[in-house]
Amino acid sequence: MTKKDRGKIWLAAAGLLIDDGKWLVVKKKYGGLKGKWSIPAGFVDAGETVDEAAVREVFEETGILGEVVSVLGIRSGVIKETISDNMIVFLLKKKSGAVIADENEIERAAFLTPEELKEDPATSLMVHYFMNQKTKHLEDKINPGDIFGYTSYKIFDCR
Repeated sequence: MTKKDRGKIWLAAAGLLIDDGKWLVVKKKYGGLKGKWSIPAGFVDAGETVDEAAVREVFEETGILGEVVSVLGIRSGVIKETISDNMIVFLLKKKSGAVIADENEIERAAFLTPEELKEDPATSLMVHYFMNQKTKHLEDKINPGDIFGYTSYKIFDCR
């Protein structure tokens, strides 16, 4: 992973791939999500669309090639009152591939059932959110963890 100067406005993409009722999730080796089950995600690169970035990130992190079905939601936050951190989350369906975790960034990649994820204390807030889907808009009442430094954090459901 190379750290790039992304300025003060960040755009990322995530891909929730569900196959036969199981969710494709990863445990990253770094950052605030280190050791937590999360949705494969990463920054959008120059020259690609946000949906292409979601498909690319899922493939790079897990070895699974997916295809975008729809937009699930948008996560938008402000880090330390200065960085606008935005992510579009897509629902993907599996096209091909077998789970092979990216050795540089990913501790583990796996297909897990929602029940397994609900019971695991290492499941991230965003995974829980998309499993529960109880509201259309969560305001600043949620906090993904102080480690990130968010001063504002919202998730919007697009379904």
